Amino acid sequence: MFDRDDVGDDRDTEGGGHGGTSAPRRVALDALEAGIDAAHPRSVIAADVTLDGETLRVADRTVDLSAYDEILVFGGGNAAGRVAAALDDQLGDHIDGGIVVTDDPAPAGAVEMIEGTHPLPSESNVTGTRRLLDRARECDADTLALVAVTGGGSALLTAPSDDIGLDALSDLTDSLLRSGAPIEAINTVRRAVSDVKGGGLAAALAPATAIGLVFSDVTSDDPAVVASGPVSPNPTTAGDALDVLDDYDVDAPRVVIEHLESKSNETDQTESDDAASVALDRVSVHVLADGFTALSAAASSCDDAGYESLILSRSVRGEAREAAKTHVALAEEAQITGNPVEPPAVILSGGETTVTVRGDGTGGPNQEFAVSAALDLPDSVVLGAVDTDGIDGATDAAGALVTAETIADSEDERAATVALADNDVYPFLEARDALLISGATGTNVNDLRVLVVPE
Repeated sequence: MFDRDDVGDDRDTEGGGHGGTSAPRRVALDALEAGIDAAHPRSVIAADVTLDGETLRVADRTVDLSAYDEILVFGGGNAAGRVAAALDDQLGDHIDGGIVVTDDPAPAGAVEMIEGTHPLPSESNVTGTRRLLDRARECDADTLALVAVTGGGSALLTAPSDDIGLDALSDLTDSLLRSGAPIEAINTVRRAVSDVKGGGLAAALAPATAIGLVFSDVTSDDPAVVASGPVSPNPTTAGDALDVLDDYDVDAPRVVIEHLESKSNETDQTESDDAASVALDRVSVHVLADGFTALSAAASSCDDAGYESLILSRSVRGEAREAAKTHVALAEEAQITGNPVEPPAVILSGGETTVTVRGDGTGGPNQEFAVSAALDLPDSVVLGAVDTDGIDGATDAAGALVTAETIADSEDERAATVALADNDVYPFLEARDALLISGATGTNVNDLRVLVVPE
């Protein structure tokens, strides 16, 4: 998955697993790859979606397929195409069609793939989503819709409300992503300016029966936040969205402000609320994979390599460069006192850190995390930090693998400090062969960080 030559993979071992310990770089890379593989739709769908005759099991729900005239697959997000492909593997000719909007298309039988863009929406996202909604509105009570909801769906499933055009929506998205706001706040705004988010797809599907298959890339695992909740009730209002824009000083286009102000001033929402409630009554939503899916598999990989693993948290958030300092402190403490875990050990974490963009460079949260950590990493400690979808920020890198040697002298230290100040860490890491590049991984369950502390 990752090019190990570019990051100086040391394949020597001290006895390997089963009583020995593997080399730290290899442990870090193996753990990252194990976590991503465990959260891939081919693994998750095979375990959680099974067919026995005409009985379909999705997690803890069973459905009699013979009760439906057609079975369709809809969805959007980085991993939605791979979910559709895995469903096709499981259900085959039972699937009659459907539409998925993704930036990582995959053959999925009768399901149509529409390739869109991420993290900023494009015309293909809008036209694809409109086609998806039109097809959803053709469904009736004899339709079963399997809906893939994955990280990245907020950008890929794009149906701007009213007079909000693509340019305004793109500008809004860019401003939100640069603001440092957490994803819950960002998606509060996105839901308020969309016809597909906040239960919009569920409303289009009614009166069909819909089953949401969620791959969560948010720390709360709240289906209303993942992809901005296309088949989940909207827990926030236009007024809440206006508060987000104010709280994070987001420079939103005037047409967006006017739309939100108009919605927040509406007093009679009873009819639309009742319609949404009826639509959602026929929807069940199941979180099939999340950050802990990746973390637990990564921890098992480390255990097999002879390292004691400690999952710090699946919900780390805040500014990436600040969260990195806390992780470095834990590595130092483990080396000095054996707390919170005795070396050889690996400290793992997930979640979603953010970057408040003030410069005009290239990078992403995991790259900033890695550079900030490398400034203070103890000798022999290895840190790998990636976005599990393979796309950190708006770059072609998943993240980075660093050690204390990544910043070898005072000149490197000055360069790293400048890179962080300019939000331009990608070139810094590229020059030191520290980037991890995988391409699209087929999944998205948020960030995964592996901190290897040898004896």
